Amino acid sequence: MINAKPNLMPLLREKGITQQQLSDMTGIPQGTLSRFDRNTRHESTHLFTIARALGIGVEDLFIVQEREDK
Repeated sequence: MINAKPNLMPLLREKGITQQQLSDMTGIPQGTLSRFDRNTRHESTHLFTIARALGIGVEDLFIVQEREDK
């Protein structure tokens, strides 16, 4: 089983980009971006738009861990 934890805010800090700058780059409201790491559901269009704007893969927006089922 895979567990995926959102990781947008650390990525933005790493790249030196603010939420507002990403909002301007993508057209996604800043409020939506500010809630990204707390949400468990994400619109697929937002995922691809954010990833393209940051020059990363969609999977990079998350910390992905595989868990063993018992």
